[in-house]
Amino acid sequence: MLPFLAWLAVTGGLYLYKPEIERAVYAEWLSVAPRAPLSLGAMAVRVAEATGGRVTQVTRPAQRESWRMTVAMPDGTRRTAFVDPGDGRVLGTTRAGGVMGVVRELHSLIIAGPLSNAVIEIVAGWTIVLVLTGVWLWWPRGYSPAIGVRGQPRERRFWRDLHASTGIVAGAVILFLAVTGMPWSGVWGSGLQGIIAAQGWGRPKSPAATKGGDGDHHGAATLPWSMQRAAVPAGHTGDIGPDRALSMAMARGMGVDWTMTLPASPNAPYLLSATIARADDAHVVYVDAGSGRVLQDARAAYFGVGARVVEWGIATHQGQQLGEANRLIMLGGCIAILMLVATAPVMWVKRRPRGLGLPPGRSGRGLIALMAGAGLLFPLTGLTMLAALVVTRMARRVASG
Repeated sequence: MLPFLAWLAVTGGLYLYKPEIERAVYAEWLSVAPRAPLSLGAMAVRVAEATGGRVTQVTRPAQRESWRMTVAMPDGTRRTAFVDPGDGRVLGTTRAGGVMGVVRELHSLIIAGPLSNAVIEIVAGWTIVLVLTGVWLWWPRGYSPAIGVRGQPRERRFWRDLHASTGIVAGAVILFLAVTGMPWSGVWGSGLQGIIAAQGWGRPKSPAATKGGDGDHHGAATLPWSMQRAAVPAGHTGDIGPDRALSMAMARGMGVDWTMTLPASPNAPYLLSATIARADDAHVVYVDAGSGRVLQDARAAYFGVGARVVEWGIATHQGQQLGEANRLIMLGGCIAILMLVATAPVMWVKRRPRGLGLPPGRSGRGLIALMAGAGLLFPLTGLTMLAALVVTRMARRVASG
């Protein structure tokens, strides 16, 4: 549990500074001269010729920087190309998503394969349990300070106070990070999406004509959370070209920074999604590749209250919703998690408590109630509680002979 928490804190803290890290790593590829951009069609042709692949996605930044294009290579891999929009010249290529794509994959635990979503949900659920039970255990009882550190580093009291004071100060932020990370989980997050959709609190309804299953297109990652599992509107065979699709989206109010996903199959539409910094930035336009008709124009204002709350939580989780102060607070939460992870085992080793290790004046009923409630609300976390209980009882039976 603790190693996973530290992993999420480090990778999450790094991802908060995605723009700065990318500008440092790709400084030479990001710098371009100010001039009018080529047409998207011409730019895509030049990039395809230079890389030997097929352009599937184009991202335009708000700043005066190179554009990024996702290129599908003949061997089945994807690359990110940094492109000078003025002449279509490829300044450099890297693996899809670049260095921050790696950080994002590490943070999402995608390296765990199919179990990644379950691991995230379990860790987030246990984080919520630890915060709630930690506050309950440390609630001031008249003889110990709520916040403060006593004693020397050689004493257990010093580590206990440091651990508890860190948790009390940063507990709300850590709890917020855990709760707002839950929408990305497999079981709980999918269930939340289903509830929001069923109650009419979610995304705008897709057009009646759809293709395939929910979220079956490779542009889903560019969409707001509320629309990532939405069915894709179906269009007509043909191709109006990316420039006309862009003009249709711009006529609907699309901002200057966006990502365009090109049709991957017959009848698939062009997808344009605004770059989301704040929840209100969400704007998605599907354009029929055959006729040029706008199939769907979805904006944040059209989302139901449930979806708006989740989108706000996600943007705040990523340190974007409320400006630099937001990012610093989230960073502080990540640092606090690392401090808690470091102090917990030291405190435990210095004096391993018997039983539940409850402080004076605290019964086990409150602790059990908090854990049971969290286990019911977050089923995968609850299952791990039951598994731990079974293993512990079996170990005691073996030890007792």
